[in-house]
Amino acid sequence: MAAAVLLDLERLSLRDRRALGDLDDSKQRSEELREATYPVVLRAAERVAVTIRCVRGIDSRGLHVTNLQALGRSLERVWVPGAVCLVDGFSLPDCGVEHRAVIDGDASSAAIAAASIVAKVTRDRYMRGADAQYPAFGFGENVGYSTPGHREAIMRVGPTELHRRSFASIAYSQLALDGGSPEGGAEVLAAQDGALAAQPDPGDVEAQAREAS
Repeated sequence: MAAAVLLDLERLSLRDRRALGDLDDSKQRSEELREATYPVVLRAAERVAVTIRCVRGIDSRGLHVTNLQALGRSLERVWVPGAVCLVDGFSLPDCGVEHRAVIDGDASSAAIAAASIVAKVTRDRYMRGADAQYPAFGFGENVGYSTPGHREAIMRVGPTELHRRSFASIAYSQLALDGGSPEGGAEVLAAQDGALAAQPDPGDVEAQAREAS
């Protein structure tokens, strides 16, 4: 999952300037603080785009390549003439707009940090929503990350359609040793979430959010 945010600094209110000025890497913030910051970002941003790639695409292309492609797609959707486009860490070889990679960008760019918040909150909300469908895996607590309980559930129940088969997990290794044979993954589309409504893209197996203004 990747997100991009367009901020017009000249149009930001003083309140939003102060709030965005305190942003940093979303992973360094508590869940409560991320949730509180999320509507602030949506209110302050001129445009917001989220791109979600499915498990099958990640397994076939690789996670890093897929992430770069998704980020490039999100950046293209928020770009406007005259915008300065910044990307956290990596250049995007397939992106159709000019951009500049910034090392540790979420610590120095409000737009990058805001996009990080949007992507993290959207991802975690989706995984918590999947908890009812897959109660054995504890997605409501681990939001899909590799915890001991999550790995134990994979070994006990087997992976779901949400699990990447290319992920190097000891649980998958144990399944192989035990003779397990996980099937291929299916599509994953994000559920509608306020301004970020998932829509299938006919050019690939993915979901992309509408731009919000």
